[in-house]
Amino acid sequence: MSFNSLSDLRKARGSFDNLMKEVEKIDAPQNNYKKDDGNEWKLKVDSAGNGYAVLRFLPAPQGEELPWVRMFNHGFQGPTGKWYIENSLTTLNQQDPVSELNSELWNSGTDANKDLARKQKRRLSYYANVLVVKDPANPQNEGQVMLYKFGKKIFDKIKDVMQPQFEDETPVNPFDFWEGVNFKLKARQVDGYRNYDKSEFESTPTPIAPEDADIEGIWAKQESLAEIVDPKNFKTYDELKQKLNMVLTGGAKVTTAEKVAEQTGDVEDQLYMESKPSVSVASNVDESEDDTLSYFAKLAEDD
Repeated sequence: MSFNSLSDLRKARGSFDNLMKEVEKIDAPQNNYKKDDGNEWKLKVDSAGNGYAVLRFLPAPQGEELPWVRMFNHGFQGPTGKWYIENSLTTLNQQDPVSELNSELWNSGTDANKDLARKQKRRLSYYANVLVVKDPANPQNEGQVMLYKFGKKIFDKIKDVMQPQFEDETPVNPFDFWEGVNFKLKARQVDGYRNYDKSEFESTPTPIAPEDADIEGIWAKQESLAEIVDPKNFKTYDELKQKLNMVLTGGAKVTTAEKVAEQTGDVEDQLYMESKPSVSVASNVDESEDDTLSYFAKLAEDD
């Protein structure tokens, strides 16, 4: 259900059953979107990889149903040396050529093909609107409504506060204007990767602002999330297939997993290790691994 007035949103805050259903959908196996207005918030870390900020997740934008959207994309280098960095059509519940190829590679049962599928796997990102409560590294962001892109580990923390595991814990809707909670984002560098395990929600719910007029002003500043997953941000299946062929073979048609394996082999392994993708492509490997494996497993079962 979408809300167009603050009064309707306030009346509905006591029950978030529909929101919980959407959270549960995330557990079922099911980017490259770029903002052009500079309103995406990013955590700045120090030379040791440490960073800290306090955020407040915001409800669905006016006229939209969910306070988040998720995006799948692929980012990998082929044996030609070319990169494939594209939004995945699986975000829209449509067939995607890379996912099709990866399922064939995975279902072949060979370790070499499974390794290829892992290298070409889809990555998972979420987008939500946040109010930046505290940003020591960039204090000019404080009090601003911005778009925040995050991975599975952060989303798991959102699920944990909405679906607590112990009976002495009360479920909280962290996206609620009046009874939500601030999120303390804490980043560290662990084994060469950015780690958010220390991040946590505050325990005491608080209104995001003292007056409804102020709350409505915050709501009015939110970015559209539906725009992020608009089909216009995705190439067509045929365009993606052509791009995939160029990356893997230089233009020759990709037909089978066996052919891909023959054409990649050790050459791809060497290129992949020597020239890894940028942080936006590679940093969430640990965050989406479980999603990827469960996705391939489901494809194998469907076959």
